[in-house]
Amino acid sequence: MLDINFIKENRELVEKAIINKGEKDTSVVEKVLAVDEDWRSKVHEGDLLRSESNTKAKEIGKLMGQGKKEEAQEIIKKTSQMKERIKEIEEEVKELRETRDDMLLRIPNVPHPSVPVGATEDNNETFKTWGEPNENDWRKPHWELTERHGWVDFERGVKVTGAGFPFYVGGVAQLQRALINYFINEAGKAGYTELQAPYFVNEDSARGTGQIPDKEDMMYVIPRDEFFTIPTAEVPVTNFHRDEIIELKELPLKYVCHTPCWRREAGSYGKDVRGLNRLHQFDKVELVKIVNPEDSYDELESLREHAEKLLEALGLPYRTLLMCTGDMGFTQSKKYDIEVWSPGQQRWLEVSSCSNFESFQARRMQLRYRKDENEIETLHTLNGSGLALPRVVSAILEAYQEENGKVRVPEVLKPFIGRDHL
Repeated sequence: MLDINFIKENRELVEKAIINKGEKDTSVVEKVLAVDEDWRSKVHEGDLLRSESNTKAKEIGKLMGQGKKEEAQEIIKKTSQMKERIKEIEEEVKELRETRDDMLLRIPNVPHPSVPVGATEDNNETFKTWGEPNENDWRKPHWELTERHGWVDFERGVKVTGAGFPFYVGGVAQLQRALINYFINEAGKAGYTELQAPYFVNEDSARGTGQIPDKEDMMYVIPRDEFFTIPTAEVPVTNFHRDEIIELKELPLKYVCHTPCWRREAGSYGKDVRGLNRLHQFDKVELVKIVNPEDSYDELESLREHAEKLLEALGLPYRTLLMCTGDMGFTQSKKYDIEVWSPGQQRWLEVSSCSNFESFQARRMQLRYRKDENEIETLHTLNGSGLALPRVVSAILEAYQEENGKVRVPEVLKPFIGRDHL
């Protein structure tokens, strides 16, 4: 959420950000500023009436002390009317504040100046490439390998739950567990504290990270208990310090967390959903940073580098994209997508998004730090996948397959699996 004073002082910038992020209607800016002006006017009116009421109360006491009861009674009638009006104003102030805050939730974050302006993925910029994409035509897509070895059971997943909820069996189940352990261990070496987080969150948490009111259709809801299943560990982990004031000496806070993730993926279809490409339930290791605003863009680069090094250690070619304004999302100020090469599909697959939200999430969560004895400021939050499992699993199966159909285990995962082949 943007600060209302920032919007006032940078109206054109905010309206431009709305357009660059793919929205045509910028009228919300004018409306929210008008509501804020009404709110401030009502607050001022209430303050004046309370001040006058307090003055009258003292006057009543003085008159009563002088035995002038009739004069006092006249003033008491007036103050009674004032109190009624004050109650009305307080209700109006509350309604205006709620209206303003709801409108603020619907204004996207402002992109960093380094973000390319564009409407679609065609406008994203290649920031970095590593490794040589393998173009050997004998390599099979991962769904043929998993079917051959019985490693992923989609049919029983459909029977038990529904499409997009597969069972992992044997070698692939072990590969996924090995990757999770490896990713968490590497994050620990980089100074991240491991968390085990709840898989369900309440509405305040979903609102805090920006899942609502922007992404409700992508989330599974548990109506009876008013919970949301998490689409990523970003939601519970970033909310870990919600409504807290952090001491400057504690920064940066760095967390790593493995969770299953649930996404409805409404409208997904075609080649993008084949095999493990797009699931309703999948596992992910998430990296979250809560940092001093002065350091947030340096922290973004180190976050990106950490995710890239995981792919390098696995020997998987990748490319890193700097996302354009129209393709990076509602909440981000700057975002990198890291895509791994899938030799069996001959295409790039996203396995990590590394994002800086600046104060956008933290302001929603009232997540602040003590800058000095007299000043409390809003923190910056960042997160990135380190990494998302299904597409890393599929890339390993395709890249490490042998012509006889066996799949080698990447060197860094052998200590976790204990053998050379799955």
